[in-house]
Amino acid sequence: MKEETQSEVTRRKFLVKIGLGLGGLAAALVAIPVVGALLAPLLKKNRQTWRTVGLANDFANGTTTLVKFENADPTSYAGITAKSAACLRRDGEQQFTAFSVNCSHLGCPVRWEAGSALFMCPCHGGIYYKDGTVAAGPPPKELTRYQVRISSGKVQILTAPLPLTTINA
Repeated sequence: MKEETQSEVTRRKFLVKIGLGLGGLAAALVAIPVVGALLAPLLKKNRQTWRTVGLANDFANGTTTLVKFENADPTSYAGITAKSAACLRRDGEQQFTAFSVNCSHLGCPVRWEAGSALFMCPCHGGIYYKDGTVAAGPPPKELTRYQVRISSGKVQILTAPLPLTTINA
């Protein structure tokens, strides 16, 4: 059996240390964004903002209209993703209801079908009644509702950073 010299053992130890160091560095580089993504919701405050979507007189009684607005907490690099929309229905003189346009199943955009008075999701056939409750298909829960108010004759929706999961009224 050949006896190892001091230089061979040192080289082996050196290479092991280099391998462990590079492996640790790679693990740290992978862990930083994962930990950041897990902690981000805890560090961010639930910022909600009232957004004006139009004048109350612009919406006819009994109609549902698609309204567009900017999310409550858009980042400077968000671009088009900072924009969102809701289906706003006027139920009375001072009464409005707003629903998220995202299906509760997988988030696909729903559309309002005035003729049948239903919200329909094109992705997997989800159907909602005009009050947002599930009529058919795979959606597990009703459409998310926004809080709505009228301030100085303007209709405003209480928006939140996406995803909309806890705004149901």
